[in-house]
Amino acid sequence: MASALLSAQKLPLRCIVPKVLMRGNHVVGEAAVRAGCRFYFGYPITPQNEVPEYMSERLSKVEGGVFIQAESEVASIHMVIGASMAGGRAMTSSSGPGISLKQEGISFLSALELPAVIVNMSRGGPGLGNIAPSQSDYFQATRGGGHGDYRNIVLAPNSCQELADLTYEAFNLADKYRTPVIILGDGMLGQMMEPVELPPEVQIKKLPHKDWTLTGAKGRPSRFLRSLILDPFEEEEHNWKLMRKYERITKEEVRWETSFADDSKLMVVAFGIAARIAKGAIKRLRDEGMKIGIIRPISLWPFPYKAIKELTKKVKHFFVFEMNMGQMLEDVKLALEGNGEVHFYGRPGGIILTPLEVSRVISSYYYQKRLG
Repeated sequence: MASALLSAQKLPLRCIVPKVLMRGNHVVGEAAVRAGCRFYFGYPITPQNEVPEYMSERLSKVEGGVFIQAESEVASIHMVIGASMAGGRAMTSSSGPGISLKQEGISFLSALELPAVIVNMSRGGPGLGNIAPSQSDYFQATRGGGHGDYRNIVLAPNSCQELADLTYEAFNLADKYRTPVIILGDGMLGQMMEPVELPPEVQIKKLPHKDWTLTGAKGRPSRFLRSLILDPFEEEEHNWKLMRKYERITKEEVRWETSFADDSKLMVVAFGIAARIAKGAIKRLRDEGMKIGIIRPISLWPFPYKAIKELTKKVKHFFVFEMNMGQMLEDVKLALEGNGEVHFYGRPGGIILTPLEVSRVISSYYYQKRLG
């Protein structure tokens, strides 16, 4: 995706920097700074602690950079609200219980129509759970997570390169739609190291002007932002306004990737690091002659319902693989509208499967249904 991003911006070849070996959590921080993030507010929690660690040093070397380790997750998300109101590109990050504590503030961000980027390197749950990689926060991320009628854009990378590309793009999407954008990763993705081609640095002064920010009313009429709307009819109209924005997002920002789909009799559906594991298993099975493909949702919201439904014209069997108890499974069933048979396999709690183990489960289903 990095090469696609660079070519889309029509950068000359000399601008393409060599790849560098970086840890996933560090990639998030570097991509954010290159995207124009100058405000980071957070609180430590494993397995994302390297994000605030990196930002504390990186922002100290950038003009206008502000890093604050807040006294709590609740405080940090409200600091994001303040920075965003003033027009800055702001970010926070956390995991599991920390993201839960931020939900009220994320609801406020959505109601106030404020752009922000929230990174969740998810871990095992519920409760305090553990610090192992998991995909347990899918429901929380894709269903709003807090009180009220709202949605967040949710992007699910499956490599350090996509962490760079999608974190960078998240700030553009947040500003474009004036809405929070969530990067949903996991502990494995945050801790792994891979070569990365980093995106170019934006020039802050050349970012689009925001005519809604609160920067003082000297010389102009005052303006205000609020989420407390006591009149029910006015609140209803505000909700309809948000809904119209979400409908636009579902038309313009759906992202997915398919592999080996042309001749497949069985399609695997997986996201994030689970999709990467599944793809390794599928390559092994195709070498053995099995016609198996994969579709990977990259935007978990908006979800690629139409893309999955389109597959039912040729494929009737779908295998959903997740590192949880079957949260994306519900969206896959909604997408199929009863036009395909669905099988699920998942491991919750932070268990990381190998491609060999996944290939055994998929091949068992493949032969059970006599697809080969």
